[in-house]
Amino acid sequence: MLIYKKVSVFVSAIFTLSLAPSALAQQAPAPTFAEHVAPIIYDNCVECHRPGSIAPMTLIDYETVRAWGPVIKDRVEQRKMPPYFIDKTVGVQSFEDDRSLTDAEIATISAWVDGGAPQGDINNMPAVPQFQDNVAWTLADEMGRPPDLIIPIPEPFTVPADGPNWWMTFYSETGLTEDRWIKAFETKPSAEGFPVVHHAVTSMEFPEGGGGFLSEYALGKTADINPPGTGQLIKAGTRLNWNVHYAASPDGLDRTDRTRLGLWFLPEGEDPEHELIRSHMADNEDLDLPGGQEVIRTDGYEFLDKNIRITAFQPHLHNLGTRQCLEVIYQDNRRQTLSCADWDFGWHIAYNYTEDVQPLIPKGSMMHVTSWFNNSASNPWAGDSRNWVGFGQRSTDDMSFSWISYYELTDEEYESAVADRHGQLAAGSD
Repeated sequence: MLIYKKVSVFVSAIFTLSLAPSALAQQAPAPTFAEHVAPIIYDNCVECHRPGSIAPMTLIDYETVRAWGPVIKDRVEQRKMPPYFIDKTVGVQSFEDDRSLTDAEIATISAWVDGGAPQGDINNMPAVPQFQDNVAWTLADEMGRPPDLIIPIPEPFTVPADGPNWWMTFYSETGLTEDRWIKAFETKPSAEGFPVVHHAVTSMEFPEGGGGFLSEYALGKTADINPPGTGQLIKAGTRLNWNVHYAASPDGLDRTDRTRLGLWFLPEGEDPEHELIRSHMADNEDLDLPGGQEVIRTDGYEFLDKNIRITAFQPHLHNLGTRQCLEVIYQDNRRQTLSCADWDFGWHIAYNYTEDVQPLIPKGSMMHVTSWFNNSASNPWAGDSRNWVGFGQRSTDDMSFSWISYYELTDEEYESAVADRHGQLAAGSD
């Protein structure tokens, strides 16, 4: 450890303050694309901003990034890109796969743009990332293999160039001959159909009756990996029920889609400790969004009759949504905000809590979801801000609820988890 005398620090501080701004600038040269900005862009942006992918422009080469520099600076400073909209000032702050930029990375990009966007030494450029085709499975690398089972919709479906929104129900046989526990899943529209697949929701129909919700895909969402010790049961002979919303073709072309669901299983014979549940919570279908209003608040509530451990929070709104918060109201009337996130209709993001901070909620509590909407001319997503909007299935209607992933805890498991959490907090304060 280096120890400096107070007098040395004082003299150093005086010397620093006496330097002219130009001298300070010489000490800290402006970042360059090759050495400082390209590594950030390549690590965080080009998965989408590359030829053939979903973004409106590519950010592979220096000239293009330089031309878009002011826009990139604006988007990263507002934390609109990369798309990860959790509020960093309230609630739980530890998430798996947090794709947001650090404050230092944002400062680097801003300083680079403000400094004239110099290229730097091209010999110091990082290698351009290489990607598989757009219909490759996102989870294949992380899971170490392709899906164990791939289930497509039964036949290709064509959305005509001048067609309206379509809500289709399809049925697919899984072909499973034994019960299996699902570790992870990913829904993948076909490359041609990607622009028109608004959402694809699947539920299971068991041969003996029953079943339940399985998966949900919407714009901007890729895949889900169930937390350690959890899984979803899919039984032998299960039939898959698809609910697919096809939006009108955005480019005036016929679009043919054959969406697929990929499943990764736990090893045969391995049963999870808990069954993971994904469901709506605190739905509010009594929406009243008057035309011309910029700030509109709605609230939804859900009573819990069981102890739960929440593993993920995913807001769900439509075009007019701007923000959503998840709160718990305890039986003693204490209120605790768990998470807030801004909303962009183009990105349906699940925020997965790290295991050490997953909210532990006792039975008898009330989940409270607050959503905000903007039905004014300042919202570019508003179709016609003069019109009233209410609840509905179309993108031009709206919704308000949270997708919550959780598993149930017995009273003994809940008390043990709370005791463990208190122990972690006590150890952390030592």
